[in-house]
Amino acid sequence: MGESPGRSCPLSYRHGPQAIAASPAADVETLYVIGGLYGNQPALDAILALAAGEPGPVRLCFNGDFNWFNIDDQGFLAVNRAVLAHDAMLGNVEAELLTPGSEAGCGCAYPENVDADVVERSNRIHARLKATALKHSEIIDGLRPLPMVRRYHIGTLAIGVVHGDAQSLAGWGFDVAALDDENNRAEIDESFRLAEVDVFASTHTCQPVLRDYPIDSRGRLVINNGAAGMPNFRGDRRGLITRIGCLPAICETAYGKQIDRVHIDAIPVGYDHDRWESQFLRNWPAGSAAWASYFERIHEGPYYRHEQACIDINESPPGGIS
Repeated sequence: MGESPGRSCPLSYRHGPQAIAASPAADVETLYVIGGLYGNQPALDAILALAAGEPGPVRLCFNGDFNWFNIDDQGFLAVNRAVLAHDAMLGNVEAELLTPGSEAGCGCAYPENVDADVVERSNRIHARLKATALKHSEIIDGLRPLPMVRRYHIGTLAIGVVHGDAQSLAGWGFDVAALDDENNRAEIDESFRLAEVDVFASTHTCQPVLRDYPIDSRGRLVINNGAAGMPNFRGDRRGLITRIGCLPAICETAYGKQIDRVHIDAIPVGYDHDRWESQFLRNWPAGSAAWASYFERIHEGPYYRHEQACIDINESPPGGIS
């Protein structure tokens, strides 16, 4: 991986699975993991409405990159004030808002297969966002103490929430290609053991995926919600969040699994698309960096299908994943 802005991974991002094992655990009945909100206020409103409709208490965990397109003062303040009222974590976007320089650019640590123009535009988007953030010291002060990892207990399961992967804030080890590469299997298994979790919930790669891994005769899962604030599938304008709960979801689920009667699901987030597209274009008109990189996805969805997100790569062990 190169060391240019947008591709480099700062040493400060590297936490390792042992940090997840050592993190204090919160006992919850239902958890929403909300990664990649990207400043989408209509999506945030829709997620809060979903939580309000649950039959029991819900813990909301915003696991990073809740900022991105919200470069206007009102949008920046509204999103951050709402998110900081719940459990929140640093994504690379927030981490780089806190750094004095711009050596890491957007902090995405993009792999080499991502086009250089995409990386350069991401750095420009982040620079615009950072200029807004620096005007609001109270938000910066609220972001500064946020952790890079969180840990929860739900039913019999231990849940490790990260932004990137088990190793790093900006790691790509929970990307679809990495999870499906058999050469990575030993490292994935070891990450579960060292983190002492049954489920990893992540985001960062902006592409949803759920994969199961029988390890030590027990089912384990990695679930990456892709993006809460952008479409995840072609022809489907909804975002996705991860829901983990002792009770089944009463709302629509895109796909999911169970371990020990705990439900792990991807939940579609149907937000006011016209309102969001209008807000986006006010900040990022045609020809701007974000428009060039994201408008087609926002309008039509990426070239990615539901069946690519959730496939079985192993036979489930008896009494394990269903």
